[in-house]
Formats: sequence, C-alpha cells, structure tokens
Amino acid sequence: MSSIPNVSAAQIASAQNAASTRAGLSAEALEKTRKAAIDFEGVTIGEMLQPMFDTVDTANSLFGGGAAESQFRSLQVLEMGKQIANNGGIGLADSVYRQMLAMQEKAQQEKGES
Repeated sequence: MSSIPNVSAAQIASAQNAASTRAGLSAEALEKTRKAAIDFEGVTIGEMLQPMFDTVDTANSLFGGGAAESQFRSLQVLEMGKQIANNGGIGLADSVYRQMLAMQEKAQQEKGES
C-alpha cells in the first residue's frame, strides 16, 4: 500500500491559486515555474542514471555496441530521466517548485520595498 496521498486536480488548482495570490504570480508564471522544476528533476534523474548505464556492456548484445550507441547513450539516459520526471518522478520537483515559489515571493517583496 502506498503512503503517498492521492491529490485531486481541484486540490492542485487550489494550491496554485493560493500560491499565486501569495506570491503575486500569474497562472502562466506558476506553470512555467512548475515546468522548470520538473525539467530540473528530469535532468537530475538522468545524471543519477548515467553511471548505471556506463557499466552496461552492450558489445555482445543483438542490437548493441558500436560508436553510434556510445555517442547517443547519454541522450537516451537524459530522455529516460525526463520521462521518469514527467510521470511522477521521485518527488524532487515538488520541493524545487516550493523553493522557487518562495524565492519569487521574496523577490516580489523586495521589489515592492524598493
């Protein structure tokens, strides 16, 4: 049984509206921030997967080996990381998203004070 609670679309929209009101950001800015957080998680996951694929010997496999595979392996691993992040990831994007919103809120406050 999973310990991760199910979050409805209404709860996500409510949280985004609250964050938007608090930080003074538009829905478009929130969406860009969320996408940046997910992209960051994808790259991070790809970097974590890279050493695993560096140790795989594909020289004797049916479709493996060769210069082309070694050249494009890093791109494949990066895309795998992006797909993992886009399908829920490991939870890093949520933390990064919250931190980015906090930084944007602070920047808005500092801009208002000056």
